Amino acid sequence: MRIGMLSYHFPPEPAFLAGSLAEELAARGHQVRVLTGFPDYPGGHVYPGWRQRWHHETHSQGLTVRRVPRLTGDGTTRGPLVSHLSFAASAAGVARRFLRGVDALYVCQHPAGVFATAAVRRVLGAVPTVLHVQGLWPGAWAADTPGRWADRLATATRGAYRSADRVVVGTSAMRDLVVADGAREDRVRVVLSWTDERLFRPVSASPEVRRLVGGDGRCVVLHAGTIGAGQRLETAIRAAVPLERTMELVLVGSGEREQRVREFAAEVGARNVRFVPRRPALEMPEWYAAADYQLVATRDLPELSGTVPTKLPAALACAAPVVVSAGGDTAEFVESARAGLSCPPEDWAALADRFWLAAAIPASARLEMGRRGRDAYLRQMSLRAGVDRVERLLHEVATESMEKSSQLQH
Repeated sequence: MRIGMLSYHFPPEPAFLAGSLAEELAARGHQVRVLTGFPDYPGGHVYPGWRQRWHHETHSQGLTVRRVPRLTGDGTTRGPLVSHLSFAASAAGVARRFLRGVDALYVCQHPAGVFATAAVRRVLGAVPTVLHVQGLWPGAWAADTPGRWADRLATATRGAYRSADRVVVGTSAMRDLVVADGAREDRVRVVLSWTDERLFRPVSASPEVRRLVGGDGRCVVLHAGTIGAGQRLETAIRAAVPLERTMELVLVGSGEREQRVREFAAEVGARNVRFVPRRPALEMPEWYAAADYQLVATRDLPELSGTVPTKLPAALACAAPVVVSAGGDTAEFVESARAGLSCPPEDWAALADRFWLAAAIPASARLEMGRRGRDAYLRQMSLRAGVDRVERLLHEVATESMEKSSQLQH
């Protein structure tokens, strides 16, 4: 098949799902064309060594990646919106030629790319589309989206749900949400999200990484990833403050709310909270191994209760035990797998209790938690199973489109 892919984020950004799916589909003999932007996640600035320009394509066996420029954020609430709209304009400008003739279009749907989805599909016309919903939802962005644009984002999202030939979601709760928001129930499929299994696997931490993670004998809870609107890490910081002698919270990464979160930590006197600049993805399995637990946190929003943050499968694949401050399917998966501890989102007192209990659990029991988590990942979230399902859906929509065209001709 000739498969087009639209994704706001793509490797070397930590876009594990889009990157591994494209490579696996190409390895299976498909011709894959990816339309994306230049890497700038999560800091909002183009990575060192990269320069935005119009004509940038890379080619490997069966896989072509075309990158288009987008404006970067300016540090204000309008910054992300400007980036999203400029990507939509750039992507639409090249989609007609670059994605011409594809049998099906796969869209890695994230709020950052909603406007691009609408623009590209308008340019391409009636191309059969599989829309893979993931990441944050409009409600989590509303507070940081200026004025009427929050409503436009929600409207564009509903339009994408209604018009897609198949909508892929990561959980049963998310399926209910997209159906309520306009998707046809008979077109929605559940596919659990995987991670980059070549990268995220059990490893041993080097002495250097153990020194950087620290802890000084205390239990180390590590949050690695975006410091953004969807995590509300102030909850974790407040929970850690009373446990200064027991645990240390290490926040590795960056994002649009980093400065606010740092200021909050200073205001509450969180001496056992440490910030570490974003590290290369290749290093993260060692950081996971050096810490005692991985923190997975979300805000208390109905939209987020139906999602599974990407850091959860990454942690489970590394056999890292987790502390989850989230609701819905995320907490249910961890509890059913017995892979860690959980509490409701944005409840700092309940999270403080989980932190205290996590520190009290013996090291041998933590290792067993991690092993159970990895076993659950391999059974239910593997790359092979996920790509099998997506590939089958792409074949379905392409076949249905050909049958409709044939019927119209007769």
